[in-house]
Parts: sequence; structure tokens; C-alpha cells
Amino acid sequence: MNLSETAFIRKLHPADDFTKSSCFGLRWFTPANEVPLCGHATLASAAVLFHLQKNTNSVLTFVTLSGELKTRREKDHIVLDLPLYSTYPQALDEVGELIKAAVGDMIVQDLRYSPDTKKLLVRLSDTYERSVLEKLQVNAQQFLSAEKTGKVKGLILTLKGNSSGKDKGHDFYSRYFAPWYGVLEDPVTGSAHAVLSSYWSEQLGKTEMLAFQCSRRGGELKISLRNDGRVEIAGQFAIVLKGNLTL
Repeated sequence: MNLSETAFIRKLHPADDFTKSSCFGLRWFTPANEVPLCGHATLASAAVLFHLQKNTNSVLTFVTLSGELKTRREKDHIVLDLPLYSTYPQALDEVGELIKAAVGDMIVQDLRYSPDTKKLLVRLSDTYERSVLEKLQVNAQQFLSAEKTGKVKGLILTLKGNSSGKDKGHDFYSRYFAPWYGVLEDPVTGSAHAVLSSYWSEQLGKTEMLAFQCSRRGGELKISLRNDGRVEIAGQFAIVLKGNLTL
């Protein structure tokens, strides 16, 4: 489908109904691979079921490669219930060439790795403004040859939020790149925030946060960490295209 992730919703039983049932199967595919988790394709799936199929349930459950994921309506947002993934310190020398390809000579304040998601988290220096992250020219295709360990399948660039000026309220910013899955840069990424939420909660001492992903088609995410090792991420949606796929 040539989109970062295309979501395929399926009935789990022949008698299931897209309008009345509350549990469905869900798989996600990039142009190159099937992926184990995609937050925004899950949000989109829930939006279609709630608003186009007029599903009558308040909560929908999706059976996925990442287990059961629940979604619910909350005013003009849809809330995703996602796993929370921890990060661990990562030695710079092991991924130095990859970091150089991503940010050049910019100052890196912290470096973490999430083994569950195979994502590398690169925190840039707090001295940088949001605009620096937004304007950064990244050639993600170079990551494929620069990554020597074989363990990285996604790279997160992140920056602490600025509590003053027009950006007041955002706790952190990010951009996300996954050329290993055929996605040079993802616009807004729920799965990356399942990692970022864990990291920034630890750094800021907060369980309620507001994040912004600074891609060209970026977006805002409301984050709430729970006590059971999961995170709720809320986002808005817009249905921009309808059609029929003939097989």
C-alpha cells in the first residue's frame, strides 16, 4: 500500500460483526515488512470501526503480535492502551557510526536501547531548541550501512521540552526513523512513544505528559502511565479517504 503502516482488521469468528463485536484481529504492514506494533494504525483502525462502521462498544480489543490492545473513545480523542517498554544505557562506541549518520556532530546527552522493540533512543543536548530537531536533515537510508550491530530496527531522536514561549506544555519532542522496515521517517509513532514514555517519565518524574513528534506531518500525543506496566496514549484522527479494495 506504500504507507508507513497499513492496518488489516479481521473478524476472529465467522459470526463476528464490525458494528456489534468488540474484539478483532489486527495486523500491520509497512511497504517492506509486517511489524509487531503500530500505535497510529491501531488508532486509525479504532476510528474506522467507531465512526464509519458505527461500532456500538465503548472499548474495542485488538488481538495482535503485541498481545491484546484496547482502544476507547474519549471526547474527540481515541485512547490506546499499549505496553510500556524500558530502555537501558547503550555504549556509544558500539553504535557510533549510526549516531554520526543520524545527527553528525551534534551533542548527544544520553543514549539508550530498548531490547524489546529494537529501538535506539538518542537524546540530544538540552541546549538545543525544538526548531533544531525539526530542521535537522536526516538521510535515514544511510542508517542501513552504518548500523553494524544488527540489533537496531528503529532510531528515535528526542529532545527535552521547553517550558517557555510558544511550546509551553510539551514535555518532550521526537522524530522516528525505521529504514529497516522501509520507513525513512514515520510522521507520528505510537510504538516509539511506548519507549519514550518510559524514558521521559523516569527523567522528568512525571506520569502525565504531553509530547510532540516533529516530523513534517507531526502530531501531539497525550500520555498517561499506569501502575500495571502499560501506557495510555491519546491522539486525534481524521478520515481523509474512503474506497473499496477489489481482490
